[in-house]
Amino acid sequence: MLELLKEKIADQRILLQKLLGDRMKKTCERISGIMNNREALEMLLLDEIVNMAYCKHLYVLDSNAVQITANITREGRDDTQYERDRSERGYMQGIVGIADFKLSEAYISKNKKRPSLTAVHVIRNAKGDLQGFLGADYDVRELPHTEMLYKQSSDWQQLKGDPSIRQGLFLQQRVESIIDKNIDTVMSLLQELIIEHGVFHGKIHFSSNRATVWLFNDPYNYRLLGIEELIDPNIILAYPRQPYPDIATMPQETIPLIFDQLKLLRFADENIYLRSGSLNICNGMIGLNFSCDGSHYMHYKEFLEKDMNFWFGQVRICGA
Repeated sequence: MLELLKEKIADQRILLQKLLGDRMKKTCERISGIMNNREALEMLLLDEIVNMAYCKHLYVLDSNAVQITANITREGRDDTQYERDRSERGYMQGIVGIADFKLSEAYISKNKKRPSLTAVHVIRNAKGDLQGFLGADYDVRELPHTEMLYKQSSDWQQLKGDPSIRQGLFLQQRVESIIDKNIDTVMSLLQELIIEHGVFHGKIHFSSNRATVWLFNDPYNYRLLGIEELIDPNIILAYPRQPYPDIATMPQETIPLIFDQLKLLRFADENIYLRSGSLNICNGMIGLNFSCDGSHYMHYKEFLEKDMNFWFGQVRICGA
């Protein structure tokens, strides 16, 4: 998953570097001859920022990374940043000697508290000597984005939880919840809601006697079901029938098998037991959280292939 996400971010940065780098290079060529004239620099930046799409602030630094112009915005000059020393900022590190253009990692801006990027281009004279730097600040949310949405990996992921919970694991023991006492009724009702009544994502919290469900016809709101609803078959009457959706990647015949496996993990051990479990029929993912606060996410096919020896044998649930 992490590698896929990094690849997506890298693609986005390539797009941004092409968008920003070429224009900044041309601007630096115009700046080179007037580095000692603040008024001329600021007039040039006021002219240039109009042509630099999405740019929030444009400014010039000397060779020591001290700002020698105001911040130029589309509204005019902002003198508050004049003579600011930017030499310690992350986007200034390592730029000389490596490349003449650098696009920073995203950071949270100090003033507006928004995700931001800074692009820096080296300014050189005709001989190639370093004269200074052109800086341009961007608000990430205003930049163009690649069209393809990052797709979550379905590979098994194991995440460690609170270390203090893991350390005290064998000092605790599963306490029978009301759901535990009515497990077959609760699971039958949840299966019915998923298969016949439009629930595409559901999570059952065994220890706290509740469940949360999301429906196709109202996906932006979840329903919280308490124990009274979870043990009352009449709840089905509150949800209109809806055919099992074509976009589901989890076949409906696997739903009972998944719930059977969740039940086994709940009761398999008195110290290490399932605290909550979820399934999403659209992306086919199963989510598990155990008593040690360890969490697992995996595709339903892989989940159904695992037996109790996997969870309690050679693989340690808690990731210790």
